[in-house]
Amino acid sequence: MNSSLASVFALGTSYLLLMFLCALAVERGWIGRRITRHPAVYTLALGVYASAWAIYGSLELAASEGYGYLAYYLGVAGAFLLAPVLLVPIQRMTHTYQLSSLADLFAFRFRSRWVGTLVTIISLLAVLPLLALQVQTLGDAIYLMTGAASPALLALAFSALIALFAMLFGTRHRHQHARHDTLLAVIAFTSIIKLGAMLALGGIALFVVFDGPADLQLWLDGPGQAYQAGVAQPDPAHWRTLLLLFFAAALLMPHIFHITFAETLSRHTLLQASWSLPLFLLLMALPVPLILWAGQRLGSDQLIGSAYLAFGLSDAFWVQALAFIAGLAATSATMVIIALALSGMILNHVLLVAHPPEAQPNLYRWLRWLRRGLIAMVILSGWLFYQTVGVNHDLTTLGLAAFVGMAQCLPGLLALLYWPGANRKGMVSGLAVGTLIWLVGLWLPLLTDLPALVLIPPGLEMLAGEPDWYVVTLVSLAANILTFIIVSLATHTSPGERAAAEACSVDAVIRPKRLPLLAATGEEFKLPLARALGDEVAEREVERALTDLGLSPLDGRPYALRRLRDRIQANLSGLMGPSVAQDIVDRYLPYRRGSQEPTDDIHFVESRLEAYRSRLTGLARELDGLRRYHRRILTRLPVGLCAFGVDDELLMWNDALAELSGIDGNSVVGARRDSLPTPWGELLSRAEQDDHLYKQAVDLEDGTRYLTLHRAELKADDDVRGGTVILIEDHSEMKWLEDELVHAARLASIGQLAAGVAHEIGNPITGISSLAQNLRYDTSDPDVLETAAQIQQLTDRVSRIVGSLVGFAHGGRHISGTGFAPVSIAAVTDEALHLLQLARSGEDVRYHNFCPVELETIGDAQRLQQVMINLLSNARDASEAGGNIVIAAEPEGSLLKVTVTDEGEGLDARVRDHLFEPFTTTKPPGEGTGLGLPLVYSIIAEHHGRIEIESPPPGHERGTRICLWLPTERQDGEETNEQDSDR
Repeated sequence: MNSSLASVFALGTSYLLLMFLCALAVERGWIGRRITRHPAVYTLALGVYASAWAIYGSLELAASEGYGYLAYYLGVAGAFLLAPVLLVPIQRMTHTYQLSSLADLFAFRFRSRWVGTLVTIISLLAVLPLLALQVQTLGDAIYLMTGAASPALLALAFSALIALFAMLFGTRHRHQHARHDTLLAVIAFTSIIKLGAMLALGGIALFVVFDGPADLQLWLDGPGQAYQAGVAQPDPAHWRTLLLLFFAAALLMPHIFHITFAETLSRHTLLQASWSLPLFLLLMALPVPLILWAGQRLGSDQLIGSAYLAFGLSDAFWVQALAFIAGLAATSATMVIIALALSGMILNHVLLVAHPPEAQPNLYRWLRWLRRGLIAMVILSGWLFYQTVGVNHDLTTLGLAAFVGMAQCLPGLLALLYWPGANRKGMVSGLAVGTLIWLVGLWLPLLTDLPALVLIPPGLEMLAGEPDWYVVTLVSLAANILTFIIVSLATHTSPGERAAAEACSVDAVIRPKRLPLLAATGEEFKLPLARALGDEVAEREVERALTDLGLSPLDGRPYALRRLRDRIQANLSGLMGPSVAQDIVDRYLPYRRGSQEPTDDIHFVESRLEAYRSRLTGLARELDGLRRYHRRILTRLPVGLCAFGVDDELLMWNDALAELSGIDGNSVVGARRDSLPTPWGELLSRAEQDDHLYKQAVDLEDGTRYLTLHRAELKADDDVRGGTVILIEDHSEMKWLEDELVHAARLASIGQLAAGVAHEIGNPITGISSLAQNLRYDTSDPDVLETAAQIQQLTDRVSRIVGSLVGFAHGGRHISGTGFAPVSIAAVTDEALHLLQLARSGEDVRYHNFCPVELETIGDAQRLQQVMINLLSNARDASEAGGNIVIAAEPEGSLLKVTVTDEGEGLDARVRDHLFEPFTTTKPPGEGTGLGLPLVYSIIAEHHGRIEIESPPPGHERGTRICLWLPTERQDGEETNEQDSDR
């Protein structure tokens, strides 16, 4: 008691100022995000669990219960060691539905605003003794250091500074379910301070009060045995009950729930905390017995009480300052987070339920100032409770009263996770019974001088004489659980509760219903929401949800609109709680109810299964693997496939159909059949009227395609969803091939007709030629002779034309190197040009045959003529009016190189590599078959030559050059005297 109030105030103010500076450093970016978002920061922030009870209350409990004080640390360590099965499912729910408090979670699961209100009130009543404990330790520490008769005012000043910090840095975000990097960093800083202070105090006890471990052991074996004998070792039943209370505290206390679940942290970080937090708590627990034994050796426990033995280790100011700072660090962190958590719960489940926001001019600002006022009120209520009640009770009594009260929510939380059959009537009944027993047994005796009213049921008379906290805990929890179970089994569970139970159960997959909304697009959400939230807030919330989902405001798919509605509800839940958010969304964004029974949203179920598949185990994992295998078969089927529900909503659009249509499946799944892009809506509607549609002409971006559709109907029953499946086959190539075959048959008939006509024409032409020749011998008249010569020339021309037609009609047979003979490439080219000119097409294109007459190749003249006709006709089609086509030839060693060059647009590289494959064409559908160049390639291969394409040719900016290399010498095994099979 050698310190002044001014020095203690300066010490406490300096520490709180350090907290402000730390927060400012994080907000200004002086401390990088690499540090503030490190998993160690989260673990240290969870150290907020080590409140003033860990600094002072543990000493008091250790003095009376011995090693029973460890239950405080082991209970929460056990909860975090069970993180994969206990904490992770809760984290999944809070993140998915933007739930920021225990009241939010209960209101969401049991679909009642009054459930949230009840949990909020119970939390407030239970936390008040814990808040009073924090303030009481501040007042007692100030008294021990200064001897001031009334330290309450200084404690109030510190509480006001703590409230100011919480108001400034705890309400920066509009949504409660947002990561507060600044707050987490400051709470982590306070955990480092209190851990460092406790370890330093333990070191002082071990090496200053005692002369090291050996001296400590000597004292324990000597004078210390008397103290140890006076400590009642905890009864095993008491020990287990304490473990249960502190286990429940790790899940239910508002400040622990807020840090564990409300901050948007990853699953990996939470799992990492499952071992790092117990390590932190172990380090916090180690100095407790050292400080206790040191205080007992010095006799301080007789002077200042066992809770504050750290102040009796030395009269030095710095030692007492360590004990004070340790308590202040623990107290400030606990009060800040409790105030933030409770203010949100009171706002969402009391004030907004009683007075819902109706188009507030500035909703965000209004909510922020309401929270700030509630933060101040919560901290002030803790100070008032300390002033009126806390000063009359020790720390253990206050702490146990708080922990037993919060434990009443444990049955509801476990049922929320593991019992889908629980309903709100059972939960409220059980919670009310358990809370009533707790109130009359532990809470009301704090306020009055009346003895505790401890109810002992018949048959449990053995509990008489046990500590009040122990009896109240067992009886209240037993009554709570029994009432909960009996009422839940005896009463009806609403459909909304069953749906929420599926969402909350471990490993459950949510199955929302496929219902259409009244709004037609996301843009139409803004106007109705503005009536509740105001224009600015409604626009912000809709835009935020659209951005989160990656949707367009004009997306009118029913599936997209349902997801948008759910996202808006989740975001509003983070802003004002699930109850108010659900009321607003149900009222202003209603579903359109029809006569048809809604079915499960299978696409959403699929997406959730994909998100959770890494967490499935055992049979569920095997079944999910089978589901994914079957879905992959349908998705990658080489035939187009789509599926519709009974409500005509599109459920599947596989990869083959996406490639055929050019429409990504993600952009149309969830749309109605009649809203699909043209022409698919009309085409698939026609398929609904007929089981089979054969080769329907459909105009797509790449031209006209011929599609065949097959429809199969899925009959619905109790276990199987109904709908239709449609297969879409692209028969375009088959249709074009059929047309080409018809065309080829027609050409063959024309060829046969031409050969017959040529034969019939040949006879009179031969006669005319003979008569013309005879005229030259029958007369010497120059005019007659000139006329006879002209007649002879014209008949020779007709004979050549007829001969060309007959030869071309007989060509086209495949050969294998037989019957090859020297062929003049110039003559073959002239004949091909002659035939092309007969077609009377391409007359505006100029042909230039630069092939030397003397250059010959070994081959079949008719087949090579087919090659030149194909190449020249392609060059003609690719050329513009007035273009030039050049045919040239030159020897290259033992080969003859022939080139055909045009001045057209050229070929795309992607098409060029596939031109020799059947059905590859650059012409519009119906104008080219894609069989000409494959035939050319085949003929050149038969002649042991090769063919290449240059597009554009070297030195040219456009055009195409076809290069042929043909042999000029006879290959081994070739014969020249084989009889022509056509004769």
